[in-house]
Formats: sequence, structure tokens, C-alpha cells
Amino acid sequence: MTDETANRLARTPDNGRPASGGDGLGSPLQTRAAFLKNWDWLAVVSINRGACERSRAQHGTNSETGAACAADWEKLRFETLTLGETLDRLRAYHRRAPFLFFNGNTFATIGRELALALFSDLHPSRKREVSSVIGHYIAGVLDRESMVGIVESLCATAEFKTGDRVKTLRGSTSGVILKILGDGRIVWQPDGTKSELTALPESLLREN
Repeated sequence: MTDETANRLARTPDNGRPASGGDGLGSPLQTRAAFLKNWDWLAVVSINRGACERSRAQHGTNSETGAACAADWEKLRFETLTLGETLDRLRAYHRRAPFLFFNGNTFATIGRELALALFSDLHPSRKREVSSVIGHYIAGVLDRESMVGIVESLCATAEFKTGDRVKTLRGSTSGVILKILGDGRIVWQPDGTKSELTALPESLLREN
């Protein structure tokens, strides 16, 4: 697989889910490549060292797991995996704890940087959300099902129409579309209010 192919992630249908279900065919998480090949173990160590220095914590390797993790990583980074499998492996390395501190931060950083590169064609606000969600999954803050659903929704190319139910990217506010302006912007009304808000379509998700 060429780098160009690896970096062209699949888009999900406009309902925010692949036809065969979450993390299935058509999901951006099913794209396959050796996503970690540019991060050797020295790069991973450098990320952890930086996290420790910023927090004034001791940088060091876990004597029980560090050596095995380093050896396994050098094999892993050349494996061709789906993006979803790659994120699972990063989460697993967090749990194996090869470093004394900031294991979650270290491997979440790799996941976030990977997301920013792979989802570069998304609107900046959606790209940042995808990166954040992936980082939270690797760090153990978010479960896999939630991560998959959010990533696929953010990658969906929705065609909105008047009357559609929508929500903000973080899901904190929901409402209904009142009209579509000539320049493509959306006028919508949050639930429980009489306010009319104007937004770019990239800043809203269809509410299922």
C-alpha cells in the first residue's frame, strides 16, 4: 500500500455509520497501513521524556515491562493493521506501562498526531475533535464503542435539509434546522429556546 493510499481515509455514509455497522466496511477505522512505521522506540521515549519534563516528573523505564515493550514495538510499527487495530494497540501499550509516568499521555500523543495527519481533509473543528476523541480512547477515558461512533459521525458527509435534527460536535446542544442559506450556512434553533443560530454545516452533526 502506498503512503497516498494509506492517507486517503474512507468516508462513512451521511447517517454517520457504515452500512455494515460500527467499525465495519466503509469506516475510516478500517483503512489499512503500517501507521506507526515513522515512530521508532526512541521517538516514543522522547515523547515520554518531554511529558515528564513539562510536569517535572521523573523520566524512566519500567524495569518489569520496558524492555519487552521496546522489542515488541519495533515489530509492531512495521505491521499493516487497520487504523482501529492500531488505536487498540496504542491503548494496550498504555496499559502495559513501559514508563514510570505518563504512559497514557505518551501513547495518546501518538494517536492524536496520527489523527491530525490522516484526517487532514476534514474541517479543522472536526479534525480537532477526531484527534481529541482518539486521544481519550487511548488514554482509557473513552470506551471503544463510543470512540468508533463519534469518529464515524465526525467523518460523515451529511446533506442537511430544513427540519433535520442536529447537534453540536460535542453533543452538548441539540435542535432543529430552520433553513439553509444560499451560501450553505445553516440556521437552526436549539431545543427549548426561541433563538436562531447560524452555523457552518461542518460544525453540526445529524442527530439520529
